Amino acid sequence: MREETQRGYYYDELEPDVRYVHRPGRTMTEADDVLFTSVTMNPQALHLDAAWAATQPFGRPLVNSMLTLATLVGLSVAHLTRGTIVANLGFTDVRFPAPMFHGDTLYGETVVTGRRLSASRPGQGIVTLEHTGRNQDGDVVATATRSVLMWTRAAHEADAAGETP
Repeated sequence: MREETQRGYYYDELEPDVRYVHRPGRTMTEADDVLFTSVTMNPQALHLDAAWAATQPFGRPLVNSMLTLATLVGLSVAHLTRGTIVANLGFTDVRFPAPMFHGDTLYGETVVTGRRLSASRPGQGIVTLEHTGRNQDGDVVATATRSVLMWTRAAHEADAAGETP
């Protein structure tokens, strides 16, 4: 019997201009938000004080935008990079065009906008990913461009076997 382990795509399998849709989504609860905000030492009252947040422009607490970003990236991992990524290289163009509220569900999608083999790391390549997060109503709540270093299939398999690619 053949056995397969779930993994992400290798560098050579990711196709530019394909929209990878990540499901299921993640409903953001008040508990998630308070825990994340507390653990990250962020005392912003917009996330912790419902009475004060009610006096602000959105009229209720907002989900911490860093939780939204982390969850958006997390939604893509099992689909795209699980076991095939070497490292995150950086984020650019992070935006939060609409708020997330407690009880909203975040859905993610990713488009590969570029890729090239690494000049300094044989068997690995740099991939540019554009992540978009939408709430349950389809409103864009977060976008980010992320660069990652990923294995090519041949190099990763050779490395796992203790061989030189």
